[in-house]
Amino acid sequence: MKKILFALLAAACAFSAGAQEKGYLTGSLESNDYVYQDDVKSGALAGDDKFGSNNYLKLDYYQGKFSAGMQIEGYLPRAVGYPGELSGVNLSNIYATWTDDSFSVTAGTFYDQFGSGLLFRSWEERALGLNNAIVGARVTYNYEDIVSFKALWGLPRFGMGVFTNNTQRENTITNTETQVRGADLSFAISNLADWSNVFLSVEGSVLSRYEAISTDLVDEGGKPTTFGYSARANFESNGFFAKAEYVSAGKKYFQNTDYTSDKLFLQKNGNAQLIEFGYNGKGLGVTVTGRRLEWMNSQIISGNVSTSNLMNYVPAMCTQYTYMLTTFHPYSPQTGLVLPSFINSGEVGGQIDAFYNFRRGTALGGKRGMRVHANFSTYYALANDNLLFRDFSFDVEKQWTKKFKSILLYSLQQYNDSYGAEADYMTQNIVVADLLYKWTPTFSTKLELQYLQTKQDKKDWMAALLEVNFAPHWSIYASDMFNHGSTKVHYYNAGVSYNKSRTRVALAYGRYKSGFICSGGVCRTIPAYTGASVTITTSF
Repeated sequence: MKKILFALLAAACAFSAGAQEKGYLTGSLESNDYVYQDDVKSGALAGDDKFGSNNYLKLDYYQGKFSAGMQIEGYLPRAVGYPGELSGVNLSNIYATWTDDSFSVTAGTFYDQFGSGLLFRSWEERALGLNNAIVGARVTYNYEDIVSFKALWGLPRFGMGVFTNNTQRENTITNTETQVRGADLSFAISNLADWSNVFLSVEGSVLSRYEAISTDLVDEGGKPTTFGYSARANFESNGFFAKAEYVSAGKKYFQNTDYTSDKLFLQKNGNAQLIEFGYNGKGLGVTVTGRRLEWMNSQIISGNVSTSNLMNYVPAMCTQYTYMLTTFHPYSPQTGLVLPSFINSGEVGGQIDAFYNFRRGTALGGKRGMRVHANFSTYYALANDNLLFRDFSFDVEKQWTKKFKSILLYSLQQYNDSYGAEADYMTQNIVVADLLYKWTPTFSTKLELQYLQTKQDKKDWMAALLEVNFAPHWSIYASDMFNHGSTKVHYYNAGVSYNKSRTRVALAYGRYKSGFICSGGVCRTIPAYTGASVTITTSF
């Protein structure tokens, strides 16, 4: 596999070298370094290394229709909370692409997805420690924006990738056996018919996944190759839109937790249904989404519990918060769970999201207008209809003067931490005031005041954040979360950042509670830690 890829890359580079057009190089460097310390109050432990360092160097070269690039990653060692398979330094990504007016071909690593990603998605999210790039080949073709086609084959990256050397492979978990083959076709009916105010398309995808399986599973009828497909339709006209998707994810195999059974494995068929419709125009936006998931946990390595072991995209379809107290219990969709005492095949639910911009000069809009936003989402376990998660939020954004703007938010969240096994759930009420004042064109302050009320978990919390900005270079902040309902512990944090051209340097020190980091509706857990950090990012 490596020899074939490097041969293709070398041939592509040699072909490009003969071209007359001048090429150029771009790149970026990101370094995240941490020093940890023991903290009796929060229970954080520094560990043996007392240090963490995640580093990424990315280089891309462009010359006419040709492009090539590479990425080197170094975890020396990895920061706390990142997947255990990330270790050492390695060439993780390398690719070459030729793009013409209607087609492209890629050899090496690439990212892609089919439809919404329920069937298949490869992407990188450094905040989650996730990079499941496909290492192989891909071709795409587009005919006059009427028919679009792409086909791909390769090995999903897990851990440090297929370019890991033998020494690294002995010390880290690296998968190089799972293979995926897939194709995606889109047909824009409206473009063929030359409709001016209507867009209508139908789409379809197929995906084959191969992974060697055990003799026991073969004896029970298991197959190393599974097939899945997706069928989709999209419609847009005069602000109205509608989308629908059906996914068959193929056969899933799980270790049987019922030891009285003569079957060692459970065999389930994965499927999902997604529908979305709404309207956006004249200051109003309304979106209604419904989704049902059943055995949709698509993994690179079957049975591995790493948060980076993903081969599809199943985001939480609810409000994605950024305020401190609103993110204590973010929702993770239930895609199928097998426990000794409880089996839940998935979830069903949806959300309604709406906003309205009151125009300037109206009674509620006032001199500068006002934006009102609301969201309601709720999800239930397929096994027993127990509530898994519910959230109602309402926020108002108002520009009072040229200098002063406020955001006021209320959120009612209900969360079931038993994955639906029990009917009990915790309820929390959260209020946030976000106040921004621009004193001069280059000097502004931002103040956040937050409160969380609940009779469960660790009871009530309060939080505050003050941020001072000296545009365009300096920013200073300090924050504190205080659990006055139970533990009486302060989770403080302070930092400063400096921006110059394409370079940013940030220093921070603080105490961080155990919890979650989320991006795009996908989350990973992090343990409690206390310490200092230095982050450097630059591009050229």
